[in-house]
Amino acid sequence: MSDTSADTGAGSSVVPEEVPPSNSEPPSNSETTSSETTPAPSADAPSSEIDQQLDKLKVDDGTTEGGTATGDVPEPSAGANQLVENKEDTIEKIVEDGMYNSATTFEELNLSPELLQGLYNEMKFKAPSRIQAETLPMILEKPYRNLIAQAHNGSGKTTCFTLGMLSRVDVNTKAPQALCLCPTRELVVQNTQVLEKMGKHTGITYCSTATEATTTRRDRIVDQIVIGTIGTVMKWLEKKILDVRSMRVVVFDEADTMLAEDGFYHQSLRIMKSIKTQVQILLFSATFNENVKKLIKLNIPKAAQVLVKKENLTLDAVKNYCVVCPNPEDKMFVLRERILKCCDKLGQTIVFGRTKKEVSRINECLQADGWKCTAITGELDPLVRDRVIEEFRNGLTRILIATDVLSRGFDLSTVRLVVNFDMPTKRGSNEPDFDTYMHRIHRAGRFGNKGCSFNLVCGQGDSNILRSIEQYYDSQIRHVQYDDDDAFELAVEEAGLKSI
Repeated sequence: MSDTSADTGAGSSVVPEEVPPSNSEPPSNSETTSSETTPAPSADAPSSEIDQQLDKLKVDDGTTEGGTATGDVPEPSAGANQLVENKEDTIEKIVEDGMYNSATTFEELNLSPELLQGLYNEMKFKAPSRIQAETLPMILEKPYRNLIAQAHNGSGKTTCFTLGMLSRVDVNTKAPQALCLCPTRELVVQNTQVLEKMGKHTGITYCSTATEATTTRRDRIVDQIVIGTIGTVMKWLEKKILDVRSMRVVVFDEADTMLAEDGFYHQSLRIMKSIKTQVQILLFSATFNENVKKLIKLNIPKAAQVLVKKENLTLDAVKNYCVVCPNPEDKMFVLRERILKCCDKLGQTIVFGRTKKEVSRINECLQADGWKCTAITGELDPLVRDRVIEEFRNGLTRILIATDVLSRGFDLSTVRLVVNFDMPTKRGSNEPDFDTYMHRIHRAGRFGNKGCSFNLVCGQGDSNILRSIEQYYDSQIRHVQYDDDDAFELAVEEAGLKSI
């Protein structure tokens, strides 16, 4: 797979290999997108320029050139046998004006030899996962239907829409034909890597907004697939850098936040309305609440649907625990003295805080205590965000403190533990954010691995949020005594975690 835009800086200068935050961080047009549209240090800028950005969060990377990773970090996609499969799930499949059968093999989909080579040789797939078997015939067979697809985290959704984009591209047409819109820069990078790998043998070209030169780009895009955050893509459209006259497929990854009223709804509609040709619209996410479903039905009325029934959206794939902390300062004690000391050898950890200020405070406290950690929020410069993520992927840091900018779509098999230092709430209120909770905890236990989450609860407000989450998902979250070392060890043992 080739990248024709490498000299302009808009191709996939990809780091080797969600999201509008739920409460205090604003949607990514003011956070993720704004960080992309802020002039970044050049690729050869002195390291001090980048380090100044890290100082915002008092981040000490603690690494040297040639640092040794703690273990092999797998690629962000895995074979079908490693995906999350829930055989007992009831899937609602609604298709108007058409009959579709599930696919048991990739050969049934009439894919090109080049794509099959990418699936088997590069991606190491053996057969379609359940969501792939259900949705790929709808995506790939005529008439090309719009699709709303829901499946559990880690079930193989990225492969569905990536294969859909690659299959629809005419390699002889040197113009954008497929567009994938993502809520965060990190998800853009990750999806680009999957596309690059899967399409390696096709000759299809691509470009991504996740590069240092997106804000200065002036030349028209001729690459056939474009992956980007919504803010930068809108700027490209306004400046006529992105021509959509040949567009065939538009993908919304993490579609429930892309089409939520408090997310990117209005920007998403503007992009869809800018495309005058008939295109196939693909919406993928692990969660779709009723409000988002209504908005989708209003704007994409005849879409086929593959949905997981609410009663099958469980928390069971990751073992969940609650730790009641008597006072706010006890949260830091529990994190440092109980959870991290108990779990340090079990794998990597993501700690979620509600605000940028809280993330900074947690990071500073842990570093002062000698923990090797970094932090990420949407306000950081794009190059700094890339650096933080790459170090975490490579195992140079074991703990990553984040806002909800990282709650969706981030895949790393060595993440075993998620800590909700702050419970997720809807932006601007104290109401529980059920979808964000589901997305957060499933950053652990990816690709069939074991995982667990600890929820630090302090005060009646947190207790009410936890109780609402239990009721919503019909799941009981076991309590762990905050000052009992043995209780934490028993919890991680119960979750099936072992030292790696």
